[in-house]
Amino acid sequence: MDERYDAIVVGGGHNGLVAAAYLARAGARTVVLEARSTTGGAATTEAPWPEAPDINVTRLSYVMSLMPPTIVADLDLAQHGYNVHPMGPYYQAYPEGGSLTIHEGDPRRTREEVGRWSRKDADAMEKWDAWLAGIADVLGPLLLTVPPNLGSHRPGDLAGTLRLAWRNKGLDVRTVADVTRLMTMSIADLLDDWFESPQVKGALAVNGVIGTWAGPYEPGTAYVMAHHSIGDVGDGQLGSWGFPEGGMGGVSRAIRRAAESFGAEIRTDARVARLSVRDGKVGGAVLHDGTELRASTVVTSLHPKTAFLDHVGRAQLPDDFVADIERWRSRSGVVKVNLALGELPDFLADPGTRLAEHHTGSVEMAPSMEFIERAFQDAREGRPAARPFCDGVIPTSFDKSLAPEGVHIMSLFTQWVPSDWNEAPHQDELEAYADRCVDLYDEVAPNFKASILHRDVVGPYEMEHEYGLIGGNIFHGELSLEQLFHMRPAPGYADYRTPVDGLYYASSATHAGGGVCGIPGWQAARAAIADRKRAARPGVLRRLPVARR
Repeated sequence: MDERYDAIVVGGGHNGLVAAAYLARAGARTVVLEARSTTGGAATTEAPWPEAPDINVTRLSYVMSLMPPTIVADLDLAQHGYNVHPMGPYYQAYPEGGSLTIHEGDPRRTREEVGRWSRKDADAMEKWDAWLAGIADVLGPLLLTVPPNLGSHRPGDLAGTLRLAWRNKGLDVRTVADVTRLMTMSIADLLDDWFESPQVKGALAVNGVIGTWAGPYEPGTAYVMAHHSIGDVGDGQLGSWGFPEGGMGGVSRAIRRAAESFGAEIRTDARVARLSVRDGKVGGAVLHDGTELRASTVVTSLHPKTAFLDHVGRAQLPDDFVADIERWRSRSGVVKVNLALGELPDFLADPGTRLAEHHTGSVEMAPSMEFIERAFQDAREGRPAARPFCDGVIPTSFDKSLAPEGVHIMSLFTQWVPSDWNEAPHQDELEAYADRCVDLYDEVAPNFKASILHRDVVGPYEMEHEYGLIGGNIFHGELSLEQLFHMRPAPGYADYRTPVDGLYYASSATHAGGGVCGIPGWQAARAAIADRKRAARPGVLRRLPVARR
C-alpha cells in the first residue's frame, strides 16, 4: 500500500508531536508514526500496577521547566489542557539530624535556612544567585539559537557565525571568562569557589549531575547545572520547575491535541523499519508491516543511532558523519523508582504526615557532594551504588488527578548503576538497588518504607528497549562538552538538517535538547518549512498564521 503525505514525523514523543503540530499548522498534510501503542515517549503518564488501575505515575520524565512560552502560545497548549503547578522548595533532611530548605525566589528565607549551616554561605548565596542570573542572560537565549556551522567558509554559514558574534558583542571580559570556566569546570570545583558547607554544596550540586554519566568532580558538570538552572530562553520568563496536571503524559496529550487540531494524523503501533532514500533525498518511510508512506519531508525524533544508522543506513551517509554518530555517547546509569504511598513522609527534622511545604518541591537524597561522588564511583567501578543519589518529587502535593484520595505518588529519579546495564534487564539487582533507595529515605523519615503501597522500578534496559532511550540516557546523548551546541549531534549538522535532503532531525540529541522543552521539534519544523518555502512549491504550505496569545 502506497500512501502520500507532505510530511512524515518519525516518533511520537513530545518533540515529534511539536514538529508535527508546527508542520500541520503551516498547511502540510502530516502524519506521525509512533512505534508504541501510545504517544508521548519518555513524557508519559502510566498506570503500572494492574491491581491499582486508578493510580498513575509519570513513569520516566517527571517535571517541566524549559518549554518556551512561544511554543505554548503558538500551539494553544493551555486550551488543550496544558497546566503546570510551580514546584515548592528544595528540601534535604540529613541522617545526622537537621534539614535544609532552599526557597527559589525568596532570598530572605533561603538566607535564614543556609545560615543555620554556615553564615559565610548565607552571605554568598545571594551573590551566587545574581551571578547565575547573569550567566543565564547569556546562555538562555542560546537555547533558541540555531548553532552556526563553525569552521565553514560558505557565505551563509559565515553570516550565521557573525550574527552570533554580533548578538554577544556586549559581553565583557569577565562574563566571557565566567562562561568559559562554566563550560569546562566541574560543579564541585565551582561550588568550592563559592561555599564551605557540605550541606549547601550537596544541594547545589544536584543539577550538575542529574541524568548525567558523570559525578560532581567531572569537568563539564558545571554547565549541566547551568542548563537545568536557566529560567529565561530569551522570549519571556519561564519560571520555576513545575508539575504538569495529569503528569508528564498531560504535556504530551496537550501537544498531540494541538497537532490533531491543525490536521495532523497520529498513528500508533506504526514501527518504522527504514526510511526511503534515493540519490541523497528522502522519499518516505517503510513500516515493519511493509506499508510504505511517501513524503518529500521527513522529521525524525529518535536517538541518532536509530535515526541514522538503522533507518537511513551507513551507505546513504557521508563517512565522517557515520563516524560521528557511531562515537555518539549515551551512557546513563539512571534508574527510575515510582512509588505509591499511603501517607506522606514523616521527617524527623520536620515532623508530620499532613501536607507541608517541604513535601511540595524536590525531596532530595544528596546530603553532600562526597555522597553523590561515591554513588558515581560505585557505578564506574562496575557495581550499582551502595547509597544511591535520588532526586525525589511528590507531584500529588499539587496534582490530585494522579491517584485517589489518601494516596500519594513519589517519583525517585536515581543514580547510578553501571553504564552497561542497558544490555540486560538486571531485574533482581534493580530491586535490591531500589530497596537501598527506600532505606535511605527511611533513615530520615522512619514511616517511609511502611507507607509504600506499590513500587515500579524502571532500569536502563527497559528505558532502551521499551522507550528507545539508548543507554537509558534521557537526553538522547550526554551533555558533555564535546557533545554541545554546534557538535550536537555532529559537526556541520547542528541546524536540524541532515546529510539527506528533506530529512530533518528533532530529538533531544540536538542543541537545546535535554528536558521536556519541545525546542528541537520546533526548530526542526521551522527548518523544514523554511526550506520548502525556498523551494517555491506553491500550495503545499501556506504562510504561518500569527500566534494566538
